[in-house]
Amino acid sequence: MIQIANEFLTVTLSPKGAELQSIKGAVSGLEYLWQADPDVWGRHAPVLFPFVGRSKADQYTYNGQTYPMGQHGFARDREFSIEEQSDHAVTFLLKADADSRAVYPFEFELRVSYRVHDMHLTVGYDVRNVAPSGPMYFSIGGHPGFKVPLTDDTQFEDYFLDYRPQKSRVKIPLQGAFINLNDRTLAPTDVATDINHQLFKNDALIYELKGQANEFSIRSEKTDHSVTMKLAGAPFIGVWSPYPTEGNLVCLEPWWGIADTVDASGELSEKFGVNELAAGETFNASYEITVR
Repeated sequence: MIQIANEFLTVTLSPKGAELQSIKGAVSGLEYLWQADPDVWGRHAPVLFPFVGRSKADQYTYNGQTYPMGQHGFARDREFSIEEQSDHAVTFLLKADADSRAVYPFEFELRVSYRVHDMHLTVGYDVRNVAPSGPMYFSIGGHPGFKVPLTDDTQFEDYFLDYRPQKSRVKIPLQGAFINLNDRTLAPTDVATDINHQLFKNDALIYELKGQANEFSIRSEKTDHSVTMKLAGAPFIGVWSPYPTEGNLVCLEPWWGIADTVDASGELSEKFGVNELAAGETFNASYEITVR
């Protein structure tokens, strides 16, 4: 395990999947991250690459060839190397290899970085197309699960989702594992949403952010402790908690990409929300977690 820390935060990470394992207040010792109960949801904060969500029939087509691809891609189960490390920051690196090429025919370098500053943790993604020619198509995203309730004297239902700016946002419904763009609605995110398990009976809440600045917070009036995710460029966010299995967690998931649409062709270059990266170019994205 790898630790980075400052006077406010202690963050633990694993090279497997470049995954967050713990976010603790350095003074209070309070744990903010879900601790991966396998009977509920056995992960902490997986990195989703090169796909976000499900592909139809768990496969896709590119250049006339069909490839298998499981939900959320393969990076979360791969061993990353440590490219750089200091007391306050670490960068993990995953490169294309024979195993990745069997399911994803692109030459890539994926860097996932973490840096603590004050009460903030910045998570960065850098995706580079290292092929000498030709485009690369990919999606990437985060899936951090936060412990709800945050304190022993509060309950799951004591918390609410708070949105900034306070305005309505377009909500994309899921039809099974796939998104239905024809049934998009305007969600009342100009006011807070009470958190309860029934909120997730139809799976994740998915909002279009259009790459604008947004903050999503998990708060309670019964404690000063909270979690806020700040996004500057993500086109989508998913909010999820297991259902009907119930667990004490809520995931805030920043996505640069999304699951297949219900009428997807399966052709990777036509995938809704996919990113296209020219040879030799690098895609950069980040988000920030603030805890109180």
